[in-house]
This record gives sequence, C-alpha cells and structure tokens, in this order.
Amino acid sequence: MTSHPRVSPQGFADGEEEWLGALRRDLHRHPELSWQEESTAARLVNALTAIGATEVRRIAGTGVTARLPGRRAGAPAVAIRGDIDALPIREATGLSFASEIPGVMHACGHDVHATWAVGAAMLLREAPAEGDVVILLQPAEEVAEGAAAVLGSGALDGVSAIFGAHVDRRYEVGQVVAQTGPVAASADFFEVELTGAGGHGARPHECADPIVGAGALIGAIQTLIARRLDPAIPGVVTVATVHAGTADNIIPDRATLTGTIRAVDPASRAFLLEELRHVSERLAAAHHLTARVEFARGTPPLVNPPGPTAWAREAIRAVLGPGAEMPMAGTNMGGEDFAFYLERLPGCFLRIGAREPGGAYAPAHSPGFYAAEESVFVGAAVLAETARRAAAALG
Repeated sequence: MTSHPRVSPQGFADGEEEWLGALRRDLHRHPELSWQEESTAARLVNALTAIGATEVRRIAGTGVTARLPGRRAGAPAVAIRGDIDALPIREATGLSFASEIPGVMHACGHDVHATWAVGAAMLLREAPAEGDVVILLQPAEEVAEGAAAVLGSGALDGVSAIFGAHVDRRYEVGQVVAQTGPVAASADFFEVELTGAGGHGARPHECADPIVGAGALIGAIQTLIARRLDPAIPGVVTVATVHAGTADNIIPDRATLTGTIRAVDPASRAFLLEELRHVSERLAAAHHLTARVEFARGTPPLVNPPGPTAWAREAIRAVLGPGAEMPMAGTNMGGEDFAFYLERLPGCFLRIGAREPGGAYAPAHSPGFYAAEESVFVGAAVLAETARRAAAALG
C-alpha cells in the first residue's frame, strides 16, 4: 500500500502515537461482532488502565467506561463516545494488519473510533478539562442496540453533554465536519403482510391474489417520497424483501414485504410511518386483501444542536486551523445510534476525514474499507479539545 505523509496535530508525547497505532492495529486484527466484544473490551480496559484513567469498568455487557478527572471538583462532566463492534464482512483490504477472524472485519472504522477515544483520554490526562470527562466505549452500534443499553445502565448519569465522531473517507485526513442540523437519518423497519384467498393458478377469479397486491403496493410505496413528502425534506423508503408462494400453479393466500424507512427529523419520520400504514391498508382493500402492518423502531434522526456544534467547531479551528472545517458532502441517510444520546443530552457528532492524501474513496461497510491511521490522532485531539471547550461553556 502506498505510503503518504503523516498529518497529525501536536499534543502526543514521544512514543504515544506509535502506542496508539499499535492499539488500533491490534483491534483491527481481532474484530468482534455486536455483543461479542469480550476480547475488545478487555484490551480497552487494559489500555485505559495503562494510561492512568480512573474508574475503569465494564458496563452494558461488553461496554467500557473510564474517567479523566477535571481541574475543578463539581464542574459539569462531559463524555466522549467511541464504538467498538465490527461487521460480518470478509476483509479484502490487503492491509498488513487485516482481520484474522474469518468473515468479520472493522468495515466501519470502529477500531479507529475506539482508539481515538483512548487517545483523547491520554490528551485529557495531560491537559484536563474543567470538569471530569467520561470515556465511553460502546458496544453494538451496528445493530442499533448499544446506546440504549448504555443509557439504561446509568453509565451517563450526571453527564451534561456528549460528543462522538465517525471516520469518513469522503474527506482527507485533517478535514472535519461539524454541522448543525440532521447528520444521520432515522432507520425504522417495516413488515407488511397481505392476506387474500389462494387457489389454482388457472382460476384467478376464484382468488384474492396477494402477489398482484404486493406488486401494486411496491409501486405505491415509492410515491410516499415522490408525492407525499415535501421535496425539500430528504427521505428514503426501501422495499428490501418480498416473500410469497410455494409452487408455479398455486396462487398463495399471503405475501410479505419488508424494508426500511429513513427520515431526517421527527416530524417526517412520524409522517412516513403513518403514510405507509395508510397506503398499505387502503391498497390492500382495493385488491380485496387485508394488510397487517408492523414497525420496529430503529435509530432516531441524529440532529446536532447549535450550541454544542459551535463548541466542536471552535475546537477544530484551535487544533487544525480554520481551513480544516468542511461542509457535509450531501445528506447522510444512514442510521447512527449516537442519536439516542442526543435525545437525552446536548452534544455533537462529527465526521473525521480518513482518506490519506491522494487515496481513493472506499465506502464504509465494504470489504475494501479502511481508515488512514493518522485519523486516530486527529480524532483524539479534536474530541479532547471539544470536551475542554464544552466543559468550560457548561461550567
């Protein structure tokens, strides 16, 4: 793989960058799926203990928290979150430290997210914030369950704000996005079961064909975005699976569709869910079918509020200079369970550039995804400084 110049902000002592790089590479070699991050958690407990963090403990099953004491007792505490789980993908990066676990890889950069959280702890140990900073290493982000488990554990009780970030190869190392407003979409799941009357394929008039109804419904669902949602508001409705039938000459009595609904704010999220139910039930009736519509709520929209985003932007300029701030490269319709924290706490979620200068784009969740190691040091420095500025503002 081509070597590129390092882009790393100041702040780490001699040997610390190499120590962090070794931690990242070790995590990348040994990825673990959601709720299976036992070895990952143990490695991170050891790392946080080694750098002198206090109150290092396991939470929410396979999660880890630690605390960096602030300069003033009783000052508001803030949190820095890194996620730690991997994906069921076979790695094809060719990296010297590629996954050694068959069919599992860090295809979303959580090895980097965990490492820069530890790096932020190192920087906060040397230059503390006004109040305590909680380092949160969260499991199970990829299945959208970890944040809710952390909140339920009480690990963030007493915390006044929370910050996190995601690597992004759309941006070069040294470029960071801190943007007010929607930065990730809600991701809810639906299942529509259409029930009719089955029979012989030669006598469709004796039946109420759910396959014909399913075909009509697939087309009708697409009009929710095209004709019902305000064109200025992003949204996506995807029909991902269709199941019906057992033989070529039998009209079945039922057909099932499943998929996802994505929205960027609570109002459009509620609107699309209700409209999908309405269209499914009415179209089913028009085809002499009945519809059972069920939803499984996923992540809410992730919406950065103005105040904490301003603190993050100040931190970016302080660490990297004014030219480092970048606008969001289009609407992100992916889900991110950091959104659960922002429903309860002020905070901000950043995008950290992870493409080496001259490097090619590689999409997350693909076998060829990797994040340039220098993004570890950028993320650590920006998040640590964001925590300092947030604590000062809250204090």
